[in-house]
Amino acid sequence: MFKFLTPKSIKPPFARYSHGVEVPPGKRLVLCSGQVAITPDDQIPEDAGAQAELCFQNIAAILGEAGLGLSDIVRINAYVTDHAFLRPYMDVRDRLFTSPAPASTLMIVSGFARPEFKVEIEVIAAGQGALAEG
Repeated sequence: MFKFLTPKSIKPPFARYSHGVEVPPGKRLVLCSGQVAITPDDQIPEDAGAQAELCFQNIAAILGEAGLGLSDIVRINAYVTDHAFLRPYMDVRDRLFTSPAPASTLMIVSGFARPEFKVEIEVIAAGQGALAEG
């Protein structure tokens, strides 16, 4: 379905991600806003790994509204507030996405709208999924 781009003329990816992903014609795109780790009843996990899990759960719910799932993600932009949170985030990402993995960027930022948040994740997904009604 997708063409994962990892040219032999450049250094291979440092972790589980692809340098690029080509989306073939005819696929629908879903752009997901950055998701932070907050439950419907305003609970925020303390642990960065647990926050990454919840971010991806929220993303899965959003994609589900469009008839898509995590396997339809072609691009991940992730942000953490400390170098110490890179590995917990990457452990969750690597468990959820097998090779070939989506294109991905991971950045360390100074903070988010609320200081409790340690991780924020936004994605782009593409697929044939059924259109959401609404």
